[in-house]
Amino acid sequence: MSKKQQTIQNEISLSGVGLHTGNTVKMTFKPAPENHGFSFVRVDLEGQPVIAAKAEYVTNTQRGTNLERNGVQIQTSEHVLAAAVGLGIDNLLIEMDASEPPIMDGSSKFFIEALEKAGIQVQEAAIKEYIVKDIISFRDEATGSEIILMPADEYEITTM
Repeated sequence: MSKKQQTIQNEISLSGVGLHTGNTVKMTFKPAPENHGFSFVRVDLEGQPVIAAKAEYVTNTQRGTNLERNGVQIQTSEHVLAAAVGLGIDNLLIEMDASEPPIMDGSSKFFIEALEKAGIQVQEAAIKEYIVKDIISFRDEATGSEIILMPADEYEITTM
């Protein structure tokens, strides 16, 4: 039996200050449809542009994971996204009225608590999993950063 995708049952909001910008921000988590993934919506900008949380939109990873699409930025997205992934959420819409989520206490704790309070909703569509069958590695010579994917029977991450 395959695992099903998940979103949240109800929308929920948090407010705080962005770590790098110092701007006050209201962030609202909203349920998203099946196969949507994660996306940020800048409700403070005309047309409310949407930036999907995809590797192709990552522009900088120094002091945070920054996304940019068509000149619109989301800064320091990693704590919010880690909370969603850690809770097994697959589809989530994240509305913000500034470019950076609130830092809260510097962890994902408050995001996790908010998402749990919103409730997890199982959806009908199955999760599309990528099964690693061979070792895959990449090294950025400029920074010395390296990532290695290895086959495993269970989900496991080791960082150094």
